[in-house]
Amino acid sequence: MNISILKKALFSLMLICTAVATAQERGKINGKITLSGNTPAENITVVLKGTAFSSITNTQGNYEIKNVKPGNYVLRVSAIGIVPVEENITLAAGQIITKDFTLAESQEELDEIIIEGKGNKFARTESVTVSKMPLKDIENPQVYNVITSELLKEQVVTNFDDALKNAPGIDKLWESTGRGGDGAGYFSLRGFAVQPTMVNGLPSITNGSPDPANIESIEVIKGPSGTLYGSSLISYGGLINITTKKPYNYFGGNISYTAGTYGLNRFTVDINTPLNEDKSVLMRLNAAYHTENSFQDAGFKKSLFVAPSLSYKVNDRLSFLVNTEFYNGSSTNQPMLFLDRGAELRVHDMNEFKYDNKRSYTGNDLYIETPTFNIQGQMNYKLSEEWMSQTVFSRTSAKSDGYYSYLYEGTQYTPVTEGVVLSRYISKQNSETYGTDIQQNFMGDFEIAGLRNRMVVGLDYFNRNVVNNSSPYVGNGLIYIGSNLQQFNELVLGNTDPDTFVDETGVLTQAGTDALLANGTINPAKTKEEIYSAYASDVINFTPALSAMVSLRLDHFSNKGNLSTTADDFNQTTLSPKFGLVYQPILNKVALFANYLNGFSNTAPTNDRINEIDIPRTFGPEHANQFEAGAKLNLNNKLTATLSYYNIIVKDAVYSITTENLGEDPDDPSDNLLDDIRNYQNGEQKSQGFEVSVTATPVKGLNIIAGYSYNDSKLTKGDVDFVGRRPESAGPQNLANAWASYRFTNGKLNGFGLGFGGNYASENKIFNRNLGGSFTLPEYTVLNGSVFYNTDAFTITFKLDNITNKDYYKGWSTISPQKPRIFSANVTYNF
Repeated sequence: MNISILKKALFSLMLICTAVATAQERGKINGKITLSGNTPAENITVVLKGTAFSSITNTQGNYEIKNVKPGNYVLRVSAIGIVPVEENITLAAGQIITKDFTLAESQEELDEIIIEGKGNKFARTESVTVSKMPLKDIENPQVYNVITSELLKEQVVTNFDDALKNAPGIDKLWESTGRGGDGAGYFSLRGFAVQPTMVNGLPSITNGSPDPANIESIEVIKGPSGTLYGSSLISYGGLINITTKKPYNYFGGNISYTAGTYGLNRFTVDINTPLNEDKSVLMRLNAAYHTENSFQDAGFKKSLFVAPSLSYKVNDRLSFLVNTEFYNGSSTNQPMLFLDRGAELRVHDMNEFKYDNKRSYTGNDLYIETPTFNIQGQMNYKLSEEWMSQTVFSRTSAKSDGYYSYLYEGTQYTPVTEGVVLSRYISKQNSETYGTDIQQNFMGDFEIAGLRNRMVVGLDYFNRNVVNNSSPYVGNGLIYIGSNLQQFNELVLGNTDPDTFVDETGVLTQAGTDALLANGTINPAKTKEEIYSAYASDVINFTPALSAMVSLRLDHFSNKGNLSTTADDFNQTTLSPKFGLVYQPILNKVALFANYLNGFSNTAPTNDRINEIDIPRTFGPEHANQFEAGAKLNLNNKLTATLSYYNIIVKDAVYSITTENLGEDPDDPSDNLLDDIRNYQNGEQKSQGFEVSVTATPVKGLNIIAGYSYNDSKLTKGDVDFVGRRPESAGPQNLANAWASYRFTNGKLNGFGLGFGGNYASENKIFNRNLGGSFTLPEYTVLNGSVFYNTDAFTITFKLDNITNKDYYKGWSTISPQKPRIFSANVTYNF
């Protein structure tokens, strides 16, 4: 992909869009809504039907919709128990139209008004993706959290990792490395590692970090979800699904620029337009260009993202939607310092590990490119008033091309008695992963014997291929971290001249690194896996207040492994059930729920080795089962909350135990028989915890989102080095997040607003083993704040992240420093 050409095209598109937008003089619509008896109707929403323009009446019943482009509209007011009030209007350039309405209803009935756009702008109370059918959150027995695009804009979020800080119970483990196969970031969720692998509920593979420019919302779906999503791309803790922006039926959008500390420059554009007169064909384009340097002594990130989407409504029954994403990222991989896994640790916390977090131990010449492509096509056909057909095709690919390095603490440097010595290893990555997914879903809403059923029945085919031509890893110098530099230079480097003592060796140029890699042998490899699945899920309403969800998946996994041999081929078939109950003591406001969720993982065959004889072993799938119970609240969308307790048990995990070969003669130095290896499938891990999430709008203009999670995880059976300990993938035991913003809606400060919040994490045992001991990252609290101002067409925001400049770290048997204080400023022009 030619970034220079695309940059110029994107910039030209911005200029054209600006010219078109500013060429049309906007108008205004206002008026007053009263009840019978001429009583003002407060907090009533008036909308321009089919658009994002709306206004809420004040205490005098007045409303005002500003900055509306010329055109024909339908002005709509609706309430339970009455026929919606609608009126056609034609707005000319610069015109002000006044429309008053009188609602002939009582105050009690108006308490049940359907208000479009009212409530907390950070909340989403319904999802089509989570259950693969339209279902309100309060009706769903599964827990999920939604991060909205409105929240991301207000927080000036420019990267995916920061976006996820707004959901309770999820925390970053590993930075995005860019390396082939698993280069996306890793996050802990309910005690298990997970990557972002889903877009619009479909597989979307990436070796980098997703760009937030095309994100409408992020759904963090909790618990093992194999019944509806299979096993290959999710974890027992749950999954991360990105919902993309969709076209709408009028011209609009925005242009945005963000500048910040450490060379941050980010341009984004969002353009939407109908392509024909009857607005049956709609197009939307989201794009972003991003450059940023590291806060360390070396490191950078540069990316270009373009995401066009197209919708076509053929008629009232048939419609199509195509969503595409093109991403090309170029960056140095962030430093991750691996602790020694083969011996007892020398250091156990950051006080003992005297690391200068401003050091990157890399060079800007050693970067990796991660181009990604994703296309999704969807056809919806209304079969009848009760049934809808949905056919979906998805094609995705991710490539890694460039240099990936990591630092590993080495046991061979035992002469050094103080501090640690790390080896730098590097590889030239040349790997591509591509996948295809085809789904056919039938969604119904019907009655049987007077009971309402909402059902999805689906077939799913998924194919994933990996083509790997990466080089092997080679050593590229040593790094010393500690306070006895002389000892390192004399004992390890053989350097006795104090004037030339160094704490780092190796080459950080492409030419020097290529010379090190020149003698390495590349072993090309191709792998392939296919999954055939059928699933069904039914939500049955026994009464309006009591419902049950019953779901089942049949999954057949076919692994071709390395295509050059059949030795690693295997097939597995498994069933995955799901069950949930919801009881609403106060309909649509309070719900009590319980669920049983199942997840699974396909386990490859391996060999036992007894007396140097390999004995083939096959295994069944590994399973995880969750029981969860809790409550959900939705008080007129002004307060939504979820409280739950969960218990996940993973059984049938495969692990191995190595023991000394009993036939070996310890007195014969020539007797070097290999140790015996025995594999078992009775490993067990338990993960239980409590979560609470809240979004609230206690007063007009104030929006709050907050969450807390507690997780207790332990490996109870399995690898002897980990039994009885908290898994390193579990993350911190306690996590909390909060963000509150207030926007003045009247007076001289109208449009002005403030935001404040942050994240808390308790201490985290990133290395936790019976042999090596433990390494613990300290707890931290990071605070952020913003100031913003909204006018009719412009939004200006100033944001300060990590206000107190807190040093804090993430890790998963690794140590990764996080960003210090960051200032950013954003200006957005809406048209």
